[in-house]
Amino acid sequence: MQLKNTSWGKVAPWYNKLVGSSGHYYHERVIFPNLKKLYQPKNGDRVLDVGCGQGVYGRLLPVSVEYTGIDISKELIAEAKKLDHSKSHSYFVADATHALPVESDFYDLAISILALQNMKEASVAISEMARSVKAGGTIIVVLNHPAFRIPRQSSWEVDENNKLEYRRLNRYLSALEIPINAHPGIKNSAVTWTYHQPISYYTKALTDANCPIISFEEWVSDKESQGKAKRMENRARAEFPLFLAIVATKV
Repeated sequence: MQLKNTSWGKVAPWYNKLVGSSGHYYHERVIFPNLKKLYQPKNGDRVLDVGCGQGVYGRLLPVSVEYTGIDISKELIAEAKKLDHSKSHSYFVADATHALPVESDFYDLAISILALQNMKEASVAISEMARSVKAGGTIIVVLNHPAFRIPRQSSWEVDENNKLEYRRLNRYLSALEIPINAHPGIKNSAVTWTYHQPISYYTKALTDANCPIISFEEWVSDKESQGKAKRMENRARAEFPLFLAIVATKV
């Protein structure tokens, strides 16, 4: 059986354009501001970023932080090295669903931002993150919300009678492999893969790795609609979070 290529290398030019040098809209307006509230690396801290892409998070960190970014895509790692000139930051090509080329009990923080959902064996990556972190260290996992943002299985719908916009969910508990066309409507578009898992999959993986959860946050969009449907749309946007952040500590 041929294994799926889950690397985003084949869509690297498109992804680089989407994310840019400082992250896409939700990186800048929702994810990074909330991450700063969850964890502020101190001088001398060691940070491991799993599924780092082109290193957007690494470039936010001060040079006093020893940062390691890993990603399966050699194209994205090449872009990260080109953009990040800090001597205390390093980038490597590695598959997080196998043993990582990093030391055990070494890092103060292991983080994965919108990456585990693109790994078929995300529990292995979580186990490797736990291995890399020293006792008392922190693990942070940020995901597209698994309960409300399931590609092809969730959508916005409108209840005209009650003037409500709501999320329709077709499936949730089942593990799903979902192909995503990078350029819908274009023939032979490159395909990336999303691997949906319920929230319990991630909480169990952290528990099995001896990393009890200490915080669990859900982040909504900061956008606001205009026009006659704005009240309905803004209320729905404030009710259904885009992102889930799980914080755990290694014991």
